[in-house]
Amino acid sequence: MPMDRSPSWGSSQSSEGSSRSRHANNVVLSIECLKGSSKAEEWAGDTLETGDIVEEINIGNMSMVSPFKNGKSGVQKILHNMFKSKETSIRVRIRRGLDEYAELMACIVPNGKKQYMLRSIDDPNYTVGFVDRTENECLALQASRSSRMANALEAAKLHDGYVAYPWQKKMQELLPVPNSSCFLSILFLPKASEKVAYRYNDLEDTLSRANAWHTASQASGVPTVFMNIQTESLLTKISGDTASSTVNAGSLSDLMNLANVSLYGFEDYHGVDIGVVRAVRLWFAPLGGEVPVEINIKEGDLKLGFAIGRTQEGFIHVTSVIEDDEDSPSTRSGLSSLYREARRARKLLIISRIGNQKVLPWMVSPEGAIRCYDTVSLSQKLSLHRHAKAPISLHIFAWNQEVAMLGNANLRTQIHPPVTSTLPPQTPTAHLATSNQVVPLDINPQDNDMLEIRLNRDTAGEDSFRFHNFSLPNNWV
Repeated sequence: MPMDRSPSWGSSQSSEGSSRSRHANNVVLSIECLKGSSKAEEWAGDTLETGDIVEEINIGNMSMVSPFKNGKSGVQKILHNMFKSKETSIRVRIRRGLDEYAELMACIVPNGKKQYMLRSIDDPNYTVGFVDRTENECLALQASRSSRMANALEAAKLHDGYVAYPWQKKMQELLPVPNSSCFLSILFLPKASEKVAYRYNDLEDTLSRANAWHTASQASGVPTVFMNIQTESLLTKISGDTASSTVNAGSLSDLMNLANVSLYGFEDYHGVDIGVVRAVRLWFAPLGGEVPVEINIKEGDLKLGFAIGRTQEGFIHVTSVIEDDEDSPSTRSGLSSLYREARRARKLLIISRIGNQKVLPWMVSPEGAIRCYDTVSLSQKLSLHRHAKAPISLHIFAWNQEVAMLGNANLRTQIHPPVTSTLPPQTPTAHLATSNQVVPLDINPQDNDMLEIRLNRDTAGEDSFRFHNFSLPNNWV
């Protein structure tokens, strides 16, 4: 829509000359910008602006020139008839000042009851309407363009909204474990005070217990790294002595007393005492990420070839594997190799998931007990997989990126077994790894004398392996 300084189409020069000589107080048909373009091009100078004087309108084969009979109301009747007859393409030519012209290609769209506006074909966001004004008013509006632009800039607002998102597709295709997050955390509830009834230890005590839990986990061989820690507010109903003994948060003056408390209360509109428990959530992650291990069961497998236990901090880990059995499920899957690598690195082989379900500790109660998975149900589930010949999908904590790459490579070889080749005679290996084993890292010979990491097992863990159909000791599956 370029500006030009001389008439180029439609009306005759005599008509334009008479328009210029019209008295300044005469009413003319003017443009009113209803909605700006997506790039604010209505201020660029070559598009229609508020205050522009309409010189000519073309709709289909019909052409109208200024002055327009009955002004805005007459033009609206014509727009109404044209819209009903489905003739909606319109071209408008305007005059700005004495000799500047511009034009707009648009379509006619409704704007209320029997009222119509024009929507630009080039930018559907840009809409204009017609207004009756005197020529003086139009010239004044044109002269105030800079100030109106500054006002428009000040009044411009950013708009937000909602857009649809394919959550199920993204969760299924992009997550390492479909429909399950990689974020790991444990929630510590404040511990009930042993000194004062109906009281809870302060926030510092909860933070200290979270710190001790994570440090103890790392010391026992769990390959995790601290990520973040935060307080988490939980609402609960309190009454009686508990309500009377909590810090009240009824006014601003009470806020300074809440800095280190684990439980504070307030009264709602119905007079019910509400308590706010300040728990602590600790976020952690495995040092080398989570590595998938697929254990395939075949006919004739009488055992899986590994034993599981649980640490004091609630982590499930592999406690031992069958040695010298190249055909056990644990050996075929590479789990035995990963276990030996973990021992050499003085780490525990932590099982983080069975299937898509996390089996990590996730909460600490006010009594101090850690909520985690018991080995009875875990061993039963693993044994049922063996009996049903159903593959077992595990995830384990890797302690470095090399182990993570080995684990992922091992999973790929199970899906697409590589073509085996003969190693040169000088290759220092004890035996050739099968196509679905994890190949061990280069190991220093002196590491073979490394002491085995030993942890106490819980009672449920001992009981969980006492099945009569197992010929191995009581902690094997």
